[in-house]
Order: sequence, then C-alpha cells, then structure tokens
Amino acid sequence: VQDRDGRKMSKHLGNVVDPWSVLNKQGADAVRWYFYTAGAPWLPSRFYDEAVSEGQRKFMSTLWNTYAFYILYADIDRFVPAEHPLAEQQLTLMDRWILSRLNSTIRQVDEGLSQYRIPESAWAIEKLVDELSNWYVRRGRTRFWGKGMAGDKAAAFAVLGHVLESLCRLIAPFVPYMSEAMYQNLVRSVDPGAPESVHLCDFPVCDDALIDPDMEQQMDALLSVVQLGRACRNQAALKVRQPASALYVKGVRFDSQYAELARDELNVKDIVFTEDAGAFTGYNLKPQLRTLGPKYGKLIGRITALLKEADGAAALAAFDRGEPLVLEVDGAEIALTRDDVLVETTQKPGLATQEDHGVTVALDTVLTDELIDEGYAREVISKLQTMRRDAGFDVTDRIHVTYDTNDKLAAALQAWEDMVSGVVLALSFERTNAPEGAYTQAWDINGEQAVLSVKKA
Repeated sequence: VQDRDGRKMSKHLGNVVDPWSVLNKQGADAVRWYFYTAGAPWLPSRFYDEAVSEGQRKFMSTLWNTYAFYILYADIDRFVPAEHPLAEQQLTLMDRWILSRLNSTIRQVDEGLSQYRIPESAWAIEKLVDELSNWYVRRGRTRFWGKGMAGDKAAAFAVLGHVLESLCRLIAPFVPYMSEAMYQNLVRSVDPGAPESVHLCDFPVCDDALIDPDMEQQMDALLSVVQLGRACRNQAALKVRQPASALYVKGVRFDSQYAELARDELNVKDIVFTEDAGAFTGYNLKPQLRTLGPKYGKLIGRITALLKEADGAAALAAFDRGEPLVLEVDGAEIALTRDDVLVETTQKPGLATQEDHGVTVALDTVLTDELIDEGYAREVISKLQTMRRDAGFDVTDRIHVTYDTNDKLAAALQAWEDMVSGVVLALSFERTNAPEGAYTQAWDINGEQAVLSVKKA
C-alpha cells in the first residue's frame, strides 16, 4: 500500500495513514470496496482519503439512493413482493433489459470470483448499479407514482425489488455491512420466513433464459448516443426541455423502440442514422502551394478563390474514386489531384457535434418558431409541476391553472394548451388573473416573464 504519490508509507516521510481513522470516518465497507476496485491484489495500491470517498460516491451512495427510492414508495403503497410475483408481470422493454443486465452481471461476477478476478467483478457490479440508478430508475420514476397498483406499477415494483434483493446477495462478500442493512429492510421486513441474514442466503445464480445479448448490445449503443447527445446540448447551451429537430448518428444503429427512448430522453423529433460523415461536417479546400506553386504561379490566387467556393464533400468523393477535381481558370481547365489540395474539416453551421469510440452524433441546433413555442410550453410544465409539489398537492390531484404573461408567450401556451393540461392534470388552463386561494408564483420562462397559479379542483 502506497501513498497518493506512489511512495512507500513510512513514519519518516510522515505519509502513514492510521487505518482506524479511515474506518471510523468512512466505514469498513468503503475501505474494502476501494481495495477491490483499485487494481489487482498483487499490484501496489495508492491509498488516500479521496480515493475511498470516490468509491463511496460512485457505487455505495448510488446503490443506497436507489434502495432508498424503492423503500420510500414500497412503504407508501405497502408493496409486498410475494403478492406480485415477477413471473406474472407484464414487463416493458426496460424491465426486460435490466433483468438481462442483472443476470449477465451475476454470471460475470460468479465466473470472475472463481478465477480471482476481483477488480473485474467489482467493476461489473459498479456498472450495473450505475445503469440501474441513472437509466432504469430515472427513466421509470413516474411508474412508481399515483395511487394503487394501476398500469404497470406492480411490474415496476416487482422488477426493482427483485434486482435489489439479488444485488444484496451479489455484493454480500464485497460490502457485508451495507448488504446486510439493505437485506433486513428489503426482505426480512416483509418475509419473516426468509433466512435470518443475507450471509445465510445462497449466492445468486444466473438465469440464462433472461439474458438477451442483442438487447444489451442495442441498449449500450443507445446509452452511448444519449451520453454524446447530452454533451451536444451542453456544447450548444441548449436546455433539455427545448425540443430540437434532429439528432444525426454515425457509427452505431439500434431498432425503432430504442430510437424512441433516445428521442424522448434527448427531446429531439427524429433520430437519423447515417454513415456519411458529410451529414455532420463540411470541408474547406486550399491549394497545396508545394505542388501547385511551381506549376501555376500567378494563377494561385484564382485557384484559391475557386477552391473556396468548391463543394468540399464532392471533391473528396471524387478523389476517393481516383478522379481529379477540375477547375476552369481563365478559360483553361486545371485538373487537381488529392496531393494538390489541403483539406480542412469544419463543423457545419447549426450543428453541435460530439464523437467518442467511433460513435459520432450531431444535434441540429436550428430552432423553428414551432420548436421555440414548444420549448416555452415544456418550461411552463416544469414550473407547474414544481408548484404542485410546493403547494402540497397529491400527484393525482386535478387542478385549475391560470397564466398572466405577454402576447408572445401566451400564443405559445395557447398552441400547446392540450399538452400542458394533459401533463399537469389541469381541468382548465386560462390566460387570466389568479383566482382567490390559488398558489401563485412569478417565473422567468426562457427570458419571458409570467405569473402562474395552480388551484386544486
């Protein structure tokens, strides 16, 4: 064990870490997890406080927050897993995917531990927990809202409960205290007949029937596109609630049901797959003076002007076919080869582009009036949902909404009235003064000022 700079710990250097100070501050499980993920057991580990905290944040806190989310809503709805068997549920695409990921991870960890591949096994668990929290639960959060077990709410509870219970047993050898605390509340509280401790349970066994490699591969491709799409929005300073017309994707493809998830997650109207880099990029052409100077001398100025006006993508395509780029200069034809031209790659106007591991995405950032109006409407939806919570309304309560604003914003809200009313459960949505007893608040809606009110119906 070395210090953060790779030096051997010694009292002489003053870089010794007292184990008890770390155990008392961050806990035994956090220390264990750090050593599992820091590298192979036979390699030196650089041990320092922040490294342990990073593992706590990325893995332990993420899993605990997901567990706490499930417990919160399971307590509210008095959900008992035995009354809603997983085998009897109608599963969504996301349900089937997370069950596939769970079982493929169980197989990977089981095989990894049997061959003493400790870090690889811990990294596989960490990846599953990240996907569970930041994709499955976040995408399906609204499934847990509302009263009763209407719709696919029971399936959402059954799947998340099953995944968390399986994770308790999967992580028990790694983080014994955390897994035990979760197990007692997840399992023993609703099933007194279950084994007294998670450490008396069997290690989970992979169910090969639930693994769908194609589904996992397509979802991986989708997640890479979503990550790059978010980066495009950040690059263009475009809020997620502002719809965009299209996202162009090069390097991966996935089926329409996954594309629908991407459209909704990134708030774009269309996902366009292409293998033509010209969809994202432009090309500026300049003369290669080393080859053209000796041959054309005084004509270089005219050649430069013509190259500036030329279609760069078409010229490159011609070069790829072994054909020259022919220019007409003062009545004479000049044939240029690939060696005669310098090519400068540029980003096309109106696009924000990101690339990683062979996947390139480009977000169309040109906003039409209709897209801008929908952006206003989605921003108002967000504000009204916040006001519903602040006013203490139940998620199923019907409300009346009023708004007082300028003509520009009012026209946008009138155009999208049905969408806004449907999402916020509004029985009425009117441009007027707030009624007596309504909860009222002033807002900035993408630069436009508005006063909104909500009142329970």
